[in-house]
Amino acid sequence: MSQTPLRVLTSVAFMAGVAALGWTAYAQSPMQPVNDLPNPYTTIADYFKLPAGRVWGSTSAIEIDKDGRSIWVAERCGANSCFDRPTGKMSPFDPMLKFDQSGKLVKSFGAGMLVFPHGIFVDRDGNIWVTDGNDNRPLPAGRGRGAAADAPPPPPAATPVGHQVFKFSPDGKLLLTLGKAGVRGNPPEALTEPNDVIVAPNGNILVAEGHGGQNANAPPDAVARISVFSRDGKFIRSWGKLGSGPAEFRTPHSLAFDSRGRLFVADRGNVRLQIFDQDGTFLDETKAFSRLSGIFIDKNDVLYGADSESSDTSNKGWRKGMRIGSAKDLRPLYFIPDPVVNATGTSAAEGVAVDAAGNVYGAEVGPRAVKKYVRK
Repeated sequence: MSQTPLRVLTSVAFMAGVAALGWTAYAQSPMQPVNDLPNPYTTIADYFKLPAGRVWGSTSAIEIDKDGRSIWVAERCGANSCFDRPTGKMSPFDPMLKFDQSGKLVKSFGAGMLVFPHGIFVDRDGNIWVTDGNDNRPLPAGRGRGAAADAPPPPPAATPVGHQVFKFSPDGKLLLTLGKAGVRGNPPEALTEPNDVIVAPNGNILVAEGHGGQNANAPPDAVARISVFSRDGKFIRSWGKLGSGPAEFRTPHSLAFDSRGRLFVADRGNVRLQIFDQDGTFLDETKAFSRLSGIFIDKNDVLYGADSESSDTSNKGWRKGMRIGSAKDLRPLYFIPDPVVNATGTSAAEGVAVDAAGNVYGAEVGPRAVKKYVRK
């Protein structure tokens, strides 16, 4: 999800790998499943150390600090939400976590500010942007897994939280907020399920909205759009809508820019990457990287795509995992497979980031973990 200039794979090494492979895997149509590419990475689990008594929750938000070494993670407070609906209380844990290159936690903040941290971005000044994709409104009576039809609604939250984008300084000072706390709606007043945020080369802020429209039976008014704000947070316009045509989306889940300033959108429900110019004009698309939840492009235009949801019902024949290739010719070269071959539901990395040394980091929602991958 980053445009921060990081030296991930040198162009020479990358092109040497391309030449060695000869693209033989792509003699067939890119619509065919691509699961047999080489994996040049070793997995390191439990690399990041949390304080005593704290466990990982779900996380899709992971990013590299401006220094190219430290790692930012927005974590869901040991669960899949920082809001406990039965009690109506927010978690006391800080969801914003910074780790040094050894995996040691060196900074945390944000307790009570985020319900469902989902997307994250570090800008060229080192500021941290994060999206909150849900809210802390109580569900109506009888709603929720295992709820009795006549069960009373839980108590309301003391302070509305959710559906916002926050910009923090590296020290955790709140610098800018987009959206209205706890309210789903349309900009400029509100946002709806913001999935990801990124700052364009021209300084505009782009927010991908709408998490619930990825299924074919989604309501026709489901939000699926990119909203654009000026660098000081003034709303400019929105573009995109629910659908499967060019500049239409079924959950625009992750954003990245390449070295040419083209915007890549992980259009997860449509099982494709869409590519646009900075004005939102459609340029190209590909399905070669599978059903992507997270994307990261380094300064050499190496594209890292995290597929956490492919299955026989959502993307038949494709395995979950991370596919790595070129943002220039849209061809995958390497594949880090999900170690759970027959996993059901969300598994493998949903968020992906790469540091200056070429180490890959995967943030996992289902397994509730963050893994590091190093070159063999």
